Amino acid sequence: MKNNRVQELEKLIIHHKELYYKGKAAISDEEFDKLESELKQLDPKNPVLEIVGWGLATSVNKVTHQKRMLSLDKTYDEKDLIKWIGEEEVVSIFKIDGSSCSLIYENGHLKIAKTRGDGQSGENITLKALYIPDIPKSISAKGDFEVRGEVYCVEASFFHLSEEMKALDLEAPTSQRNIVAGLLGRKENIQLCRYLSFKAFDLISVEKFKKEHEKLDWLKAHGFVIPDYEIHKTPKDVQKSIMEAKDFISGGDYLIDGLVLVYDDLKLHEELGETSHHPRYKMAFKFTGETKITTINQIEWGVSRNGTLTPVALVEPTELSGAMIGRVTLHNFGMVKNFELKSGDKIEIIRSGEVIPKFLGVVERAKGEYSYPSKCPSCNSKLNIQDIWLFCDNEKCPARVKEVILNYIHKSGIDDVSDKRLDEMMMKGLVDDIPDLYRLTEENFLLLEKVKEKLARKMYENIQKSTNQTLVQFISAIGVEGVSAAKSEKIVAQGYNTLEKVQALTLEKMMSIEGFAEKSSTDFLASLHKKEKLIAELLSVGVKVKADEISSGEGPLSGSKFCITGELSQPRGEIEKLIKKNGGVMVSSVSKNTSYLVTNEEEGSSSKYVKAVSLDIPIISEKKLLKMLEG
Repeated sequence: MKNNRVQELEKLIIHHKELYYKGKAAISDEEFDKLESELKQLDPKNPVLEIVGWGLATSVNKVTHQKRMLSLDKTYDEKDLIKWIGEEEVVSIFKIDGSSCSLIYENGHLKIAKTRGDGQSGENITLKALYIPDIPKSISAKGDFEVRGEVYCVEASFFHLSEEMKALDLEAPTSQRNIVAGLLGRKENIQLCRYLSFKAFDLISVEKFKKEHEKLDWLKAHGFVIPDYEIHKTPKDVQKSIMEAKDFISGGDYLIDGLVLVYDDLKLHEELGETSHHPRYKMAFKFTGETKITTINQIEWGVSRNGTLTPVALVEPTELSGAMIGRVTLHNFGMVKNFELKSGDKIEIIRSGEVIPKFLGVVERAKGEYSYPSKCPSCNSKLNIQDIWLFCDNEKCPARVKEVILNYIHKSGIDDVSDKRLDEMMMKGLVDDIPDLYRLTEENFLLLEKVKEKLARKMYENIQKSTNQTLVQFISAIGVEGVSAAKSEKIVAQGYNTLEKVQALTLEKMMSIEGFAEKSSTDFLASLHKKEKLIAELLSVGVKVKADEISSGEGPLSGSKFCITGELSQPRGEIEKLIKKNGGVMVSSVSKNTSYLVTNEEEGSSSKYVKAVSLDIPIISEKKLLKMLEG
């Protein structure tokens, strides 16, 4: 007879798999994984553990997979991941939170599309796939092949989809997370699938490849949208991609829940093979994610440096993943409008990878009408709605100007000029824009409250130190859109390592750089052009943008991010060059993603030092750094 707990686990796993693939998930991925792990310990050969996906397919619509679509083995522990990688080169991509899909092409034409289903066979969704813009209906390649990828929904599309579903008197989707499986399982209104997106991550064909990344390159060359990928030569390199995934979870426009890593050498795929459940040459690294129910007390609207109003819910304090949460991002105006969010609503929130908590969906609506501001809370200008965004178009808006200057202060590494100090400086008319920072004298700082000669001199000197900046630092500090720090480094790695070279970039050259599509390239160049006057003015007040050291990303510091504060025995620029030359990455401010703060101060008082202590970031001396450079 079966153990009672085993029977209970079987029922729970089957129940929650069915709910998940109907688009009505009732528990988090991590909670589900715990159920499977417990059953695996109690009954390792239980057939319920062999169920892959869920049989959405009906007997009429059922289509067999020529090669099984397996689940992925997974880990939440970086040490386990490093152990699995061993000495092999791996390719990493974001693990998109959507629904896996198989596309069969015959002689270059889409013949059939199917869901993963139970892994052996899936539901025929060809008609629905024809509506998905990212799925090519025909391509130039001849012969027969299969493309596998993930169907998902981006934030803006989710907003427009919800609006249309309401107009059709259909039940509006409860969350971006579950809508994909819900749409793919519908029997009517299949035109709604045009709001879905698709990224291809695997190719099964007679084409001869030696490396996993060559398959991704082939897919991209034949018109498929693929995830950005990184090739990691050492396990330590993966840490950088883990940090980028955490950042994307917090601010990305679609949902991911970790990384997928694959051995790049396809010979290893053949040698290692597969279990009945997962391939041995792939691993999913997932972030611990905990969800909770809480209540919205109030919604605040903040103005960003580009004029976007961002809603933040002040919620009933609740503990989540070891932290007490009182603020939750609501993403954008579209999310508030779509869910009609207001005070009193009970909402589900999630915190994954130790990032900012995010709103998932409404659990129980409060009475009353939802609302949003019609005028800017900072300058009282009329607000404009653009797609899912609420904008203040006034470029002189005090909140916008302050955020622009504050971003520059943080990214250019200026210590001791806090948010409150900047408020006071602006109120007294000392600073109206970024270049004004370099026009300040020591006497100007003495006009501020509680600032004496010593602090005034220190603040003045800190600003003057920031006149020497690296290219990546400068691009980030002036707020050029379309790039992250990691993407700026890719521009530099391609040889565009001076300000003059970057300003001479064309759209064609930008799009040839790995990770830059047409939109991000266009956004970057347009934003850079818009900043020309600011750049010229900063150069005129003494800012110098140094040529960045072109690094291969390899070396004893590979995968680590360094920030520097205080005086060093060598010029800071020389230390930065050493770090980059040995594979490290320089950052201008301390955050949760910083690996080390370098300083010779034993008990520093700088804002970077204080923040590093509060975030438990390792603080090392210049001497310790030089020892690390020795390997």
